Amino acid sequence: MMKTLVVINPRSAGGKTGRTAQSIARRLADVTGPLTVAMTNAPMDAARITSHALRDGYERVVAVGGDGTINEVVNGFFHNGLPINPEAEFALLDVGTGGDFRKTFEIDAGFDASLERIAEGRVRRIDVGRLSYVSEEGKTGSRHFANIASFGMSGDVMHRVNRAKRVKRLLGRFVYTWGSIVSLFSYKAKPVRLKVDAAFDDVVSVSTCAVCNGQFFGGGMRVAPDASPDDGLLDVVVIGDAPKREILTSMKQIYSGQHVGSPHVKVFRGKSVIATPVEATGGNPVFIEVDGETPGQLPAMFEVMPKAIKFRA
Repeated sequence: MMKTLVVINPRSAGGKTGRTAQSIARRLADVTGPLTVAMTNAPMDAARITSHALRDGYERVVAVGGDGTINEVVNGFFHNGLPINPEAEFALLDVGTGGDFRKTFEIDAGFDASLERIAEGRVRRIDVGRLSYVSEEGKTGSRHFANIASFGMSGDVMHRVNRAKRVKRLLGRFVYTWGSIVSLFSYKAKPVRLKVDAAFDDVVSVSTCAVCNGQFFGGGMRVAPDASPDDGLLDVVVIGDAPKREILTSMKQIYSGQHVGSPHVKVFRGKSVIATPVEATGGNPVFIEVDGETPGQLPAMFEVMPKAIKFRA
């Protein structure tokens, strides 16, 4: 019997997860056997809890929450860029509102669908991305991601949303729509030197650039329809400068993945991506977004860690 830890974000699903935490744990225990439950109460709590658990001999960690919780738990599997226990399993019970990570694996929405995948017991090794960046204070930092990291307008949206606490209280989940609309009409594409392996090295005008292990971000946008989470490569989707009308068209097409056929969209694939803002940005920062958080800004490096984590799905 595997030693299992369940990391629950009680604030996910509008607080419903916290109210039903005991029921969630009971149903999960029917599948996994005895387990230990830990509740988060602060940013990056899930990463710290996971890290300590893996050092204490836990062999499986189940993330209960949304994409942000999943990202934090995945970060807890690594220390100084290396896995704490390469044989430990990661699993998820996706009860969040976005569900972007699970969509790549064709896991349906809802608790039951995720629970069924855990019960099936299929384990596959998937890639993990590693991001090195600069914080707003000018310090270097790093973060892992199993899904997608992006920069440009997407980072500007999340930076705006996360800073607008009063607007968040007034608009609730619609704050992301507000942030997207404001950024759409105020954000100007930035020149960024983009290097993808040895295959591409040039300055491109970036509205949004997504560096993808998974296919979906932004609450269902299929930004990288051909991305595979276990091919040892990152898909790099660059949405360039275009008239606002065409950007709106691309935003509609992005939900089906048809945007990749647009002349304003470039797609690359590689193991390493280096993004550096050029002087023409006017000193304005280019923010990075990772699963709803904005840890820092460019310059940044994105690297793939092939088959770095065992995913039970």
